[in-house]
Amino acid sequence: MLLRITHTKAALSHTMGGDWRELDIANPTEEHAMLREMVRSFVGDEVEPQALEHDRDEKFNSDLFRRLGEQGILGISVPPEYGGGGMDATAVAIINEELSYSDPGFCLAYLAHDQLIANNLAHNGSDEQKQRILPKLCSGEWIGCMAMSEPGYGTDVLGMQTSAEQREDGSWLINGRKMWITNGSIDEEGTPADVVWLYARTGTDSKGRAEITTFIVERGMPGYSVGQKIEDKLGMRASNTAELVFDDCVVPAQNVVGNPGESMIHMMRNLELERLGLAAMGVGIARRCLSAMNRYASEREAFGKQIREFGQIQRHIGESWAEYRAMRAYVYDTARKIDLSEAGNRLDSDGVKLFGTSAAKNIADRAIQVMGGYGYVGEYTVERLWRDAKLLEIGGGTLEGHQKNIARDLADHSGAIDR
Repeated sequence: MLLRITHTKAALSHTMGGDWRELDIANPTEEHAMLREMVRSFVGDEVEPQALEHDRDEKFNSDLFRRLGEQGILGISVPPEYGGGGMDATAVAIINEELSYSDPGFCLAYLAHDQLIANNLAHNGSDEQKQRILPKLCSGEWIGCMAMSEPGYGTDVLGMQTSAEQREDGSWLINGRKMWITNGSIDEEGTPADVVWLYARTGTDSKGRAEITTFIVERGMPGYSVGQKIEDKLGMRASNTAELVFDDCVVPAQNVVGNPGESMIHMMRNLELERLGLAAMGVGIARRCLSAMNRYASEREAFGKQIREFGQIQRHIGESWAEYRAMRAYVYDTARKIDLSEAGNRLDSDGVKLFGTSAAKNIADRAIQVMGGYGYVGEYTVERLWRDAKLLEIGGGTLEGHQKNIARDLADHSGAIDR
């Protein structure tokens, strides 16, 4: 048995190019580590100084957003021939974590653009669609969004009412409204997103279920407009949220993605990356809040000693550290397993978002508690992160939806528990 273990350790060491115990799951390669260093530096220099102001004023910093294109990260998973970074799910998690350390609202706009449309298009679009649109998304010339939710339909995706009918000339006529769309409006004047990855109902299958088709809607197409910009949000105020209106919107046949009625395949696949991305945002929020409360606990004194000497404060810091380390490990382990070109990781993409997003909110809550009145005001950041964290439990799938999916998947794949 000892010989077998020795051989196994040697094999692992050879496979990983060194001592396997030195592997940093969050920075598994030099390329990943360099990406993190670059983004962290950009965040400190450019994102952090503007975060409080844009949250307070509820404004999206589109100029700074386009600077992400100059940094080469708008389309981090898009192949280089289209202007992207050609990297993987771990790179996505790294960027989302680092941006969210300072400004989760700004990161949410990045997620909607990078993960919900650029990645989707890169893996599912036609050659013509990719060649025409991806370079503009990767450079920041265009700002994009994905439109799935509606005023009366969220988790119930197949209940969506936005419809598309094909006309004699092959074009499609789309009617309906989409709600809660991040990047749906890109400025204060209500200018709609340059391009929308739109899901619409195009028929009913033999079992009576909706057939969903994906359309690429571009600004300037007749009938596409912003209905309203959603104001006075609890959190994520530095990203724009809008209602989009499609009123006899004419979309040419070449803007259909894949075949009509096949959207559920790539929709479910991309949801895995979205949920990982949202959980990674939680890691950034948690790391910032843990750092803030830990520092404050040393600086603040009460009854003649640092407040970190009190058991109540020790509990907040200790539990936050344990949850932060657990969520970090779960996020990057899940990222390691995700293949962006195919589905198959719903169990863990649901699990990591279920755990990581709630942990982020809880850690932010503890940070406010440790910091008292200082934690309750915007200057000290954690109250903003607490507000932002709540959206992570709702967007991209509710906690209740993740619980349902996990219970169903474990019924069919109970072996996952013992692997």
